[in-house]
Amino acid sequence: MTHAKPKTSPRALDPAQWVRLHGDVLFGYAMLRVRDREVAEDLVQECLMGAYEARHRFTGEAAERTWLVGILKHKIIDHLRKQSRRQGDQALPQQALGEAHFDRKGHWVEHTSAWNADPKTLIENREFQETLAGCIAALPDKLAITFILREIDGVESEEVCTILGITSTNMWARIHRARLSLRSCLESKWFRDVR
Repeated sequence: MTHAKPKTSPRALDPAQWVRLHGDVLFGYAMLRVRDREVAEDLVQECLMGAYEARHRFTGEAAERTWLVGILKHKIIDHLRKQSRRQGDQALPQQALGEAHFDRKGHWVEHTSAWNADPKTLIENREFQETLAGCIAALPDKLAITFILREIDGVESEEVCTILGITSTNMWARIHRARLSLRSCLESKWFRDVR
């Protein structure tokens, strides 16, 4: 006869401590994605209320903060979906796509400067993270939201298109323009100084 390992009950949540322990992280996460202080505050509040109502479903498999960020991520996606329905799809003009930077094979026409830095080291560098966040914040809203959903949050392309109510072509055009802008911003604000 085999004995089953006794189930451990998940760590008890303490909703009274959520704002103190996780409020700044949740707010920062929301601000990067919605870029509006009031909306970010509302989404964090909705997240905390939703988490409180769902606290009995917390299994303890993930850290409390990870669980809260997951709830917030869904609230943000719902918000972006509603916002995009109101705004409708506005395709980007072809001349704005930056085709002049690439040849027919998709290679850079102009040589990019060497960024002699290890990406893993860079992403762990707090100053670089702040510079990157500033560059993302400088992007136009539609480019930033599309880039964050697809490249930072890892949302599948089809879902990004559904959330934002755009075509796949429009999504990739936005990603392309965001990358070009971020490249330019990082070259001027970060890599220029570290070469």
